[in-house]
Amino acid sequence: MIKNIGIGTGRRKTAVARVFLREGNGKITVNGRDVNDYFATAEQVRIVKQPLMVTSSENKFDILITVSGGGLNGQAGACLHGLSRALTQVDQENYASLKANGYLTRDSRMVERKKYGQRGARRRFQFSKR
Repeated sequence: MIKNIGIGTGRRKTAVARVFLREGNGKITVNGRDVNDYFATAEQVRIVKQPLMVTSSENKFDILITVSGGGLNGQAGACLHGLSRALTQVDQENYASLKANGYLTRDSRMVERKKYGQRGARRRFQFSKR
């Protein structure tokens, strides 16, 4: 039986990530695939790994992430948020450094809804004088 030592839920835009920390040597799995295979760019992979760098625990845990919704950038942000929460759960001393870097703050920016009688959220239909 594999025991989870930390669990965290991360959210960004419409993406939701569930992060499970286990004893291990630094292997990160996202939806059953390696983190480098799942995310398209190195920048997205770097975003996911940021909390590990800050807390200097790159090779301490195996990380299992299930993420759904949104696009890859939103999913990377959700993974960062969830991983930060899980690391805080494992060791409270991580809290100060993660909070200082802003990794524990839920980014509340969402897409504004489309309004009726308009083409988008703010964009109007073209005005015709005649």
